[in-house]
Amino acid sequence: MSPMGEPFFERGQGQDGLTAWFQQADSNRDGMLTTDELAQDAQRFFLTLDTNNDGEIDPDEITHYETVVAPSGLAGNEASAGRFGLLQIPEPVAAADTNFNRGVSAIEFKQAAASRFQLLDADHVGRLTLPQLQGIRQAASSASRRSSRQTFQPSVQTTPDSPDVRHMQPGD
Repeated sequence: MSPMGEPFFERGQGQDGLTAWFQQADSNRDGMLTTDELAQDAQRFFLTLDTNNDGEIDPDEITHYETVVAPSGLAGNEASAGRFGLLQIPEPVAAADTNFNRGVSAIEFKQAAASRFQLLDADHVGRLTLPQLQGIRQAASSASRRSSRQTFQPSVQTTPDSPDVRHMQPGD
């Protein structure tokens, strides 16, 4: 899933979705994404989500995104989001709603693109490469798998000699 929530789809023989998306977003074909290129790609995706062309992704359009455009990438928790995306943002489109009006304006989406670029550009060099993003995706996927395997462990261990607190009465 792209930083803005667009699902990755394989295109062509042996080309994974991340590679296809990267090549689409890299408008000058120099092998690097800049913040401007990510913003342009975000604008392109915004226009596909704003189906009524009113300049805002409204609640109905967000529902369409969640149920039709990217249902498999939105599992409702951060650990699952990491399996599908570069960033662990459970609902990347709705998360761009910074004024909490239940809609996402083009400006909010562009601002989200800029801040997400900064999150991905850990070295602060102003560009992202495909190998760098592949490494981020691999790390996020590994973290997601580790997180999903973790189970709750009680902090207090009981022994056969320990009192069972469920059966204790006040004053015991």
